[in-house]
Amino acid sequence: MKHIFLNLKRFDVPAKEGGVNRLAPIAGWGRAVVEGIQDEIEAYGKDTEFAVFFPEAHILSAAEARKPGSRLILGCQSVYREDVLPGGNFGAFTSNRPAAAALALGADYTIIGHCEERNDKMGLLAGGGLTGDTAKEAVNRVLNQEILCALKREMKVLYCIGEKSEEQERWEEVLGQQLELGLSGISPSDRAGVTIAYEPIWSIGPGKIPADAAYIQKIARFVKEKTKGLDLVYGGGLKTDNARMLAAIPEIDGGLIALTRFSGEIGFYPREYLEIVRLYLGGEDQ
Repeated sequence: MKHIFLNLKRFDVPAKEGGVNRLAPIAGWGRAVVEGIQDEIEAYGKDTEFAVFFPEAHILSAAEARKPGSRLILGCQSVYREDVLPGGNFGAFTSNRPAAAALALGADYTIIGHCEERNDKMGLLAGGGLTGDTAKEAVNRVLNQEILCALKREMKVLYCIGEKSEEQERWEEVLGQQLELGLSGISPSDRAGVTIAYEPIWSIGPGKIPADAAYIQKIARFVKEKTKGLDLVYGGGLKTDNARMLAAIPEIDGGLIALTRFSGEIGFYPREYLEIVRLYLGGEDQ
C-alpha cells in the first residue's frame, strides 16, 4: 500500500494576517482543498491511500465537500490523550480534542507525534523543570496514550518519529525509543491502522541540507525491522524535487506533503499537490 498524506497545519491563516492561505476565504477553505483534489486522485489505483489532516475548524466544510465514495480520507491533527467514556466522562476536555469529537466531525484519520507537537509538549515539560531524556520519554508515553485513544475509536493513525541535529549520533536510540514507547500496547489487530512517518528534523527548513536517499533508506530499514514491517512514509516533506528519489526507495511507502510552494506566494495549491502526486506515483499529466 502506498500513502499520500497532506498535513495542512495552520495554513488556513490569511496572508494579510501573516499566514500563507491564498487559496480561498476562511469559511470555504476546507471545501476548496477537497474540491481541488478529490476528483483527480480517482485516476490512481486502489492500492494508494490519500488522506488530509485539517485544522479542526475546517473538518466540517471538508466533510460537506467530500463526495460519496470519495477516495479522500479526512483527518485531524492529533487527539487528546483521554477520551469520552459513556457513563463516565462525557467530554469535559476544554481546549482539547478527544477522539470521539474528531470522529463526530468527520475525521477518520489522525496525525500524532509531528515534530511540532513533540516540541510543544517538551516546552510544557521544560516549564515544569523536566528536561532531557526523561522529558522525551514522558512525551513518547503521552503520544502513546493519544494513539491508543484514536485506535480505540477505530481511527487510523500516522505516527511521526524523527531525530534532531543534536541527536543524530544516537539516532538509533532516539528513534528506537519513539517506536518502542509510542507503539506500546497496540494489539495485533490494530497494527494495520498505523503508518509511521519519518521526519529527519535536522534536515528540514531553509538553509538545511536535505537527507539523501542513502540516509533515508538506512533509517527506513531500521524502522521496518523495529516495527516488523509497518508501512513507512517520508515525513520530511514530499515535494516536486524529491518525489522521484523517494519513489525509488523500496522501503518507503509514500510521503507527507505540507506546503507545495516554498518561494514567492508561499502556500498550498491543489494543482501543485497533484503534480507532486504524479511525480511520486508516476503516470501521465493529470
